[in-house]
Order: sequence, then C-alpha cells, then structure tokens
Amino acid sequence: MPAEPARPTRVTLTDDGPVLVHGPVEIELADGRRVRSDRPVTALCTCRRTRRPPFCDTSHRTRVREEQGS
Repeated sequence: MPAEPARPTRVTLTDDGPVLVHGPVEIELADGRRVRSDRPVTALCTCRRTRRPPFCDTSHRTRVREEQGS
C-alpha cells in the first residue's frame, strides 16, 4: 500500500492582521533562535505591535474603552 503524500503547509495571508500558519511550525528568528508552535493554527504578527514576537497577540486591533458607569 503506497504512503499518502504529505499535505503541504497552508499559509493564509490576511488583509488587516496576522499571517496564519496551519499545522505545527518552527520559526527561525533574526538572531538565529528558533521557536516552535504545535498549535493547529499559529498567528504570526506582521504589524510589530505584539508583546509576544513573533506571535500575534491582537495588539493591532483598535481598542475602544466603554465609559465607566454607562
């Protein structure tokens, strides 16, 4: 029985947010360090506002505070 061909890694580019990588991923940072994510979908920051580089923490979203007491 022939082996199933490996699925390609799927990467989704979003208009106003992160790059989504489907499946486990290993990322090599500019300084040579490597980080790994085993999540089903990993969001990689492209706006550089994240506090968790290279992963997106949704800091790119505009936050609107509700008035207190309303």
